[in-house]
Amino acid sequence: MKDLLGSSIKDLENVALDCGQAAFRGRQIYNWIYNYRNKNKNIDQIEVLPLDFRKKLKDNGFKVSELCFQEKKFANDGTLKLLLSTGDKESIECVGIPTEKRLTACLSSQVGCPMDCKFCATGKEGLKRSLKASEILDQILFIENAMNRKVTNIVFMGMGEPLLNIDDLLLSIRSINEDFQISQRKITVSTVAIPKMIDRLSANSFKVLGNCQFTLAISLHASNQKTREMIIPSAKNYDINNIIEDCKKFVRDTGRRVSFEYLMLNGVNDKLEHANELSNLLKGFQCHVNLINYNQIDGVAFKRASLKNLQLFQSRLVNNGIAVSLRKSRGLDKNAACGQLRQNARYK
Repeated sequence: MKDLLGSSIKDLENVALDCGQAAFRGRQIYNWIYNYRNKNKNIDQIEVLPLDFRKKLKDNGFKVSELCFQEKKFANDGTLKLLLSTGDKESIECVGIPTEKRLTACLSSQVGCPMDCKFCATGKEGLKRSLKASEILDQILFIENAMNRKVTNIVFMGMGEPLLNIDDLLLSIRSINEDFQISQRKITVSTVAIPKMIDRLSANSFKVLGNCQFTLAISLHASNQKTREMIIPSAKNYDINNIIEDCKKFVRDTGRRVSFEYLMLNGVNDKLEHANELSNLLKGFQCHVNLINYNQIDGVAFKRASLKNLQLFQSRLVNNGIAVSLRKSRGLDKNAACGQLRQNARYK
């Protein structure tokens, strides 16, 4: 099968020409696919195309989408959680997070995840495979259709480790930018951090995208190596100080500030001594810390830090000269933490 989703205008013009049609037919396919108001994304329902052209596309193995709806849940705060099935009967999750002015799509890059972060439900299932660019992009279409509005922001913070799927990640970012018309500056790639991959990400971004304007977010979650290895077992392969050095190089190469995600875990990493340690680790280069309230997961021992500890931690970072913000948890009443909906569905 050949995916039309993720194709550029030029790609689709060539598809039309190869099928004996005028080039403008390719532009019609392009406008149909990427217009969120068009709810139906299969070839039969691209009504602007002649029937014989639609038949030829299908006969030649083309398709728009291969993901299928499996389950959806709306939280009280409006957050949408979708469980989608792939062509090979695996399940992935994506999330739509609305505010008055924006709709953020939280996308998965893999089926499952190999990183085994101890706070995450996705890691409990292990890695099945990486997603193709078209499967990544299809999540956007499902969110737009379900919420009847255009996605404005993208975060790769769903299932999987994006830096273990760099090629399809960057192909999807190209399409998000050029076809979905979402600025790179409104795209965030979140990673636990893989040795040598931060440098590869920036280098390949310039090759594929022509620049590197998206935000890199490092799931740090600790102020020292020992604590990080306890939370993220794969961290034993990548010393925290080496991560910071690679992030500094990323800033030099791209001119883009790096964000550090810090999940506040009660009694683990939420003390003032940790705030001071984190400040010393990050001082001196262009970065920002996102403090995150933990979405608690059944069967996981970690608990949310108290509001008092969170506020004290934030104040200490500010006093130490570190740019910091507090990210509010969304979808708490509908299992919006990564992997929870998929995990629940597997055990029904």
